[in-house]
Amino acid sequence: MDIKIHSSFLPHDDPDAAMAFYRDTLGFEVRNEVEYRGMRWIEVGPADQPATSIVLHPPAATPGITEDERRTIAEMMAKGTFATIVLATSDVDGTFERLQAGDAEVVQEPTDQPYGVRDCAFRDPAGNLLRIQQQP
Repeated sequence: MDIKIHSSFLPHDDPDAAMAFYRDTLGFEVRNEVEYRGMRWIEVGPADQPATSIVLHPPAATPGITEDERRTIAEMMAKGTFATIVLATSDVDGTFERLQAGDAEVVQEPTDQPYGVRDCAFRDPAGNLLRIQQQP
């Protein structure tokens, strides 16, 4: 079986702030941007991984959810408890310094975890948690 990760989805509530963070702060390339009925989906990813993307999407556009669920999602995003993505780098300390200098919201400085990983954590403008792990 040949299955690969193609896209992951993270919500955003401000497309301009999301694009600035992922493009300018993280250094990802913008691969696609779609506007529909005043909402914007933005596809980003590392230049050296063209087959894997993060789709930044407006949570209000998710089909099949109720207004109560939309409110809950908005509340969880505001608290930073709705979505998480784990990224990897060969230099977690250097990456941390660059992101911190770019005014990313620091959640955790580089730390050696008891489960054998060195990582740090930030929040994007929508409150999504980004954990960045040191590659072995």
